[in-house]
Amino acid sequence: MSQGEIKQILTTYKVVAIVGMSDTIGKHSYRVGSYLKRHAYQIIPVNPTIGKVLGCKSYRTLLDIPERIQKTIEVVIIFRKPEDVPPIVEQALKLKARFGRLCVVWMQVGIVNEEAAQTALQAGLVVVMDKCIMAEHHRLTKDVSI
Repeated sequence: MSQGEIKQILTTYKVVAIVGMSDTIGKHSYRVGSYLKRHAYQIIPVNPTIGKVLGCKSYRTLLDIPERIQKTIEVVIIFRKPEDVPPIVEQALKLKARFGRLCVVWMQVGIVNEEAAQTALQAGLVVVMDKCIMAEHHRLTKDVSI
């Protein structure tokens, strides 16, 4: 994926569901969620083991998010093991089919699942793998608050 394509994603889409977000301050998913929220992204945490993080209610799965919120999701960011990605992509595809708004599946650094990526691509989603959305945003904006 080119830097231009990544820049387009980061400047076009502002509502992100973060699957695997932690409420532990030292965890990377917490740092990324906090960074995105500070940069005017609407974050929707998805983690069945937490109730709230950064003032936002957390949901068990993408499909447990209320419809009024589901229909606003543009990007699904995944902080889960590669083998856990396929069911998350399937849920993302259901949201895309229902509302047509979801455009991107973003697998964070170290997360690669080619099969899930192909499924998402065939359904018309943009796929980013093995890249940190916070680092990419930082590189494009030269923001010093990382």
